[in-house]
Amino acid sequence: MGRPDLSRRKLLTAAGGLTVAASFGFAALGTGADALASGADTRVRYWNLFSGGDGANMIAMLDAFRKANPDIDVKDSTLQWGNPFYTKLAMAAAGNRAPDLGVMHMGRVTGFSPGRLLDPWDVDLLAKYGVREQDYNPALWKRGVIDGKLYALPLDIHVQLCFYRKDVLGKAGLLGDDGRMIPVTSTDEWFDVLKKAKAVQKKGLQTIGLWTNDQNFQWWFFVAFYTQLGGKWFNDADTEVLFDTDKATQVLEFLRKHVTDGYVIPGAPTGEQFINGAPFTWEGNWSVPVFSGAKLDYGATPLPPVFGRQATHAESHAFVLPHQADRGGATDEGAHELAAYVVTHALQWAAGGHIPAYTPTLSTAAYKKLTPQNEYVSAMDHQATEPKVWFAGSTGVLAQDLGPVVVSSTMGSAKPDKVARTMKSHLTKLLASKNPMDGRTAAQGGAVV
Repeated sequence: MGRPDLSRRKLLTAAGGLTVAASFGFAALGTGADALASGADTRVRYWNLFSGGDGANMIAMLDAFRKANPDIDVKDSTLQWGNPFYTKLAMAAAGNRAPDLGVMHMGRVTGFSPGRLLDPWDVDLLAKYGVREQDYNPALWKRGVIDGKLYALPLDIHVQLCFYRKDVLGKAGLLGDDGRMIPVTSTDEWFDVLKKAKAVQKKGLQTIGLWTNDQNFQWWFFVAFYTQLGGKWFNDADTEVLFDTDKATQVLEFLRKHVTDGYVIPGAPTGEQFINGAPFTWEGNWSVPVFSGAKLDYGATPLPPVFGRQATHAESHAFVLPHQADRGGATDEGAHELAAYVVTHALQWAAGGHIPAYTPTLSTAAYKKLTPQNEYVSAMDHQATEPKVWFAGSTGVLAQDLGPVVVSSTMGSAKPDKVARTMKSHLTKLLASKNPMDGRTAAQGGAVV
């Protein structure tokens, strides 16, 4: 695949204007001129976007790699999460100043112009260090394959979960003999569960935290339940919108009902309310360390299959190889070895709530003892993901466009059926629009497995 002239100026303009440059700075773009660590023969420059607990876990894993591989000097840099990270990574790849290894959300890979701003993985080299396709969930591995080549090596999946307090549900008779929340298979059953929980909960608290005014969470919840209904986005060629407004309306009405029936306090701090005694909250699995740290008696399950089919929203952190004109040699092999090490030693990563992508980890005794991780590990097998198009993915254009309109329905400022039609209109415009990275529409951009 050819590589068009992707200058820093073009990339900054595509990201929202040249003013972005001043806020990013270029400190992390390093030239590699600094000295190698004592005893090391090879340097691997690695950029990631992990902060907080995730950042601490990643540092621990990198330190373990350094100890086991003193001949490889890992120079890691943590950059600002979200679009600032992606723009900076694109600029570095376009200017031939890219790091040797990077991390991306899987949903953003298709839009990152694979073959131009990303280099493909050498699967034989990965196998040398213990990572093979058969060690992965097939659907997850497939998401990283574009035009027949692997461009994203999954580290994990992170999912939206239904967190529940066992002390409250126990009083309401909503726990099974195994001490976990009783199964829910329809919208009627779900609202019956909420009604029973509300009857025994503390006064002054909401029954469930739903992030009603947050565009990202509302979008993620919509994706999950629309997938449960079997909803489609586009045809296989990405030339036609197949979005089902009737199914979308069902989902929007379901989300709205939590507010109209009084189970949600719009704008309430969801995590804080849960810690203080609210029966439920829907959150990402990254909240596990927070709730465990608060020493709550709680559980976590994938979002309830209220429309009859299991599906919970999922994204993935994945290792990528930012484009380098001279990629190869010992440094490139070091990048493969580092990524493979982290992937195959991800028990530490699982402590942060993420589900390791490397499936042998899931069968270990140590992982099976992790709670509540062992309760929602099944989410690996029913991931609800955004369509594989350039404008999808975490903090991507699709979420920015559709998230606010989902919020307008949930919060009551727009009717669900009208919002569903608005969503279809947005999807039609996006499908015809061009990726600013390479000037091609979704239909022109490859993404062929």
